[in-house]
Amino acid sequence: MILGIDIGGTTINLGLVEGKEIIKKISVPSFSKGATQEETLIYLYSKISQIINPEVERIGVGVPTLVDSAKGIVYNAANIPSWDVVPLKEKMEFRYHLPTAINNDANCFVLGAAARLPKEHSMVVGITLGTGTGVGIVADGNLLVGANCGAGEMGSIAYGDDIYETYCSKKFFTDRGTTPFDAFTAAEAGDAAALGLFREFGGHLGRFLAAVLYAYDPDCLIIGGGLSQSSKYFKESMMLSLKENYMYPNLLEKLELHVMPDADIPLLGASLLK
Repeated sequence: MILGIDIGGTTINLGLVEGKEIIKKISVPSFSKGATQEETLIYLYSKISQIINPEVERIGVGVPTLVDSAKGIVYNAANIPSWDVVPLKEKMEFRYHLPTAINNDANCFVLGAAARLPKEHSMVVGITLGTGTGVGIVADGNLLVGANCGAGEMGSIAYGDDIYETYCSKKFFTDRGTTPFDAFTAAEAGDAAALGLFREFGGHLGRFLAAVLYAYDPDCLIIGGGLSQSSKYFKESMMLSLKENYMYPNLLEKLELHVMPDADIPLLGASLLK
């Protein structure tokens, strides 16, 4: 049995995993923005104590930032202000005496998503749309992480008057005085402004996907994260924008694209970390 932990900017999910099945899960609010590093760790340990049991053999943790995956050190988590340098693997293994693997949350997502595909692919790219914009890559069954676990940090590339993440995450909606949930609720009621907002979001996201395709040339693209639950309102404009901004239509025809909004996928991926 493996304990998978997915630490997000809004929510922390913890789950016990056997094989590819999550047999028990709890979800709790993420750390307070004003919490010190020590306070965040105490909070995390308190939540782990609610689910861990003697049958757990190892732990996998996904975090929303760059990681030295070999040493398990977390660096500069944008949505966790006190996590500038955290030797999380060392702290977890000292406390629980269990092998612990740490990696980027988008890498966990793509690992979990790839495990749920009906067939294997040579290059799978997973994109998470949530508090931030994450990208994870699985090449020939293995994570492609780069020298600093930053191979997928494409959300930080300059775009418009800022970076892609500003236009392809929750920030797009909060910058316009709403939230993804409120915009979704309004769109469900047929609100024209909300529907227009999702169309605009899809346009930006399509340009981002084009950049991803140029960078990695995947044969499978998977979109997840909280915002993916609203895909019916932005997918059409996203695909139109992608076709307009990617110059190889024959490759688009061969591309397999999935939307996987299941919040359990990063947990599964965390459990698969080695």
